[in-house]
Amino acid sequence: MKIPFLGDRPGRNPKMISASILRSSFERRSVVIGAFQGTIGVMLALRLGYLSVAENEKYRLESESNRVNLTLIPPRRGWILDRNGAPLASNRADFRVDLIPERLEDAEGTIDRLGELLQLEPARIADIKDKVSAARGFQPVEVASSLRYEQFAALSVRLPEFPGVVPQRGFSRFYPTGCTVGHLIGYVGPASSDEYEKDPNPLLITPGYKIGKDGVEKQFEKELRGIPGARRVEVTASGRIVRDLETREDVQGQPVKLTIDGPLQDYAARRIGLESGSVVIMDCRTGDLLCMASMPSFDPNSFSDGIGGVEYAMLRDDERVPLRNKVLKGLYPPGSTVKPMVSMALMKAGIDPEETVHCAGGLRVGNRVFGCWNRRGHGTTNMAKGIYQSCDVYFYAMAQRIGMDPIADMARRCGLGQEFPLPVTSQFYGTVPDPAWKMKKWGREWQTFDTVNATIGQGYMLASPLQLAVMASRIATGHHVMPRLTLGTPPKGFDDIDFPLEQVQYVRKAMSDVVNGPGTAGRARLPVENVLIAGKTGTAQVVSLSISNGKSGPWKYRDHGLFIFFAPYDNPRYAGAVVIEHGGGSGAAYPIARDVMTFLFDPAKGLEALAALEAQWGGTAQQRLEARYAAYAAARGASVSRPPRREEEIFDRVEAEARRAATQTDAIADQVIAPRPEANPSAAPPAAPVPAPASPAPAPPTAPAPEINP
Repeated sequence: MKIPFLGDRPGRNPKMISASILRSSFERRSVVIGAFQGTIGVMLALRLGYLSVAENEKYRLESESNRVNLTLIPPRRGWILDRNGAPLASNRADFRVDLIPERLEDAEGTIDRLGELLQLEPARIADIKDKVSAARGFQPVEVASSLRYEQFAALSVRLPEFPGVVPQRGFSRFYPTGCTVGHLIGYVGPASSDEYEKDPNPLLITPGYKIGKDGVEKQFEKELRGIPGARRVEVTASGRIVRDLETREDVQGQPVKLTIDGPLQDYAARRIGLESGSVVIMDCRTGDLLCMASMPSFDPNSFSDGIGGVEYAMLRDDERVPLRNKVLKGLYPPGSTVKPMVSMALMKAGIDPEETVHCAGGLRVGNRVFGCWNRRGHGTTNMAKGIYQSCDVYFYAMAQRIGMDPIADMARRCGLGQEFPLPVTSQFYGTVPDPAWKMKKWGREWQTFDTVNATIGQGYMLASPLQLAVMASRIATGHHVMPRLTLGTPPKGFDDIDFPLEQVQYVRKAMSDVVNGPGTAGRARLPVENVLIAGKTGTAQVVSLSISNGKSGPWKYRDHGLFIFFAPYDNPRYAGAVVIEHGGGSGAAYPIARDVMTFLFDPAKGLEALAALEAQWGGTAQQRLEARYAAYAAARGASVSRPPRREEEIFDRVEAEARRAATQTDAIADQVIAPRPEANPSAAPPAAPVPAPASPAPAPPTAPAPEINP
């Protein structure tokens, strides 16, 4: 059979195709095609079987995730409590709104519409836009907190118009006494991109979640954080919530209990008033830090709510540096407050405390004359008079006899130049100079004038207020008192005796005469019956006499005022230090110490003195801060509208009034120091103390008044 369409080709024999050949060829092709199709079918079946069996769980979960939305519930932070269980940092329920930048379709327009809906100030809207532009896409940006329910509801029903906007009901951090605990407690805020990279925990990018940024909040972040909860809801394809399926409650973080006395902390911070400085109070029996007040400060509630650019600029540009913790990071020449410590070094080196030196108003050392603060001189002076009259010439003469090394060793033994094991983010430990230090630091030999400068707390010597308070407690007790900030930390150092009892008693009496005798701080006497305070004044120069007299002129050129103290003097229970930056001398420091210690022993009298002062200053520290911010913002065209923050039940437990119901620089280090005049020793003492009431009001169980007798 021929196939016509194939035709015949020259030189080739025509091929004959039979029906059997065609049938055989068709069958072969059918088998190949069938086998190929069967293989594909088997592969599809195997794949379907694999997906439906082996991968069942995976795709079931993915399908479920399309239907169910799982979100983390930020845990409530643990409370920070004072020694009596009253909250220094707590939580309060509020309604808030956050933005997720990567979900925004029109960031500018969305923020503008939110500002109109929530009635935000123009300055706040500008801050939000800046934060959104600078934030990473996943990092939430707070829009507003502490919203009224009506505002929250109005936004919630319009969510389809606001992609990337996350309204939620949660808890915000609340600091009842505001700025009086700013440096101590710190504040919270959203995790930064660097913090998320170090700890890629999904909780850190959950809207509304904040971590500790400074102070105790940062140091105890793990304890305070808690365990997040979770919420499962059924949603439509467009993301609309259909119903709640399951909610797992969060677990609140653990509380942190500090040794701080809340009302005392509040009182001391407020008593600093218009000055810039710090107050530290310790319990001599345990080392408990009862007060670590540093002012001026900031309101941690502002940081918790999302501080605005205008308010932050006010804090950043203030020459008094309200963002620095002066208790831990303020370093000052200790001035004459080191003279009791130097006396301990002299007695340890064998100097008889009754040996005298004649003070004629100055002493020649080499080719220089080092003056005493009293240009008329103190006459014949022994160690006790050198302390209570703060005679510089006595210490010039005696320090040259023993050299700087014994004095430096005693300074370190008393806590100067030391870093203490406290749960704080950082602390500066200052300088205790000696010949080896100067050679290493400057490559120069130690000179006699270096010893003379250092022996009155000037020259290279620098100390923090915390170190000065520790020095006061060790001199007062003779024991190696170590400060502690949490009640769970066992007291340390009390088995070590630093000084012989007879030396301790001698210096105690001399320091008592500073206040209660012919000393330099007569106005520091306590108006409390049968309680005597002992102390030592100090005036620390910051510039030479050629620039300023230390008492007037520009604020930054005035001398620092210092005062270390303990009470009762014959059986010390409390010790502390007050440092006032550029206060013009020690006269700015010891009245504050007097009032703070009065509050400890007699809260009513202390509050009476504070009320009179705050009436002159224009309100409490928090009220003055808010008024200052309002004026600062108004001058820059911004308005301020803060929601009320007072919560009576919490605030009344930690404010000072709650207690009533219970009853130098290197540039001048080589210069000759001409000490400033100390406070007038003949100043009239305060009015006679009023006898304490026979039956004082009982203290509430949450904030008992401190005991007076050990």
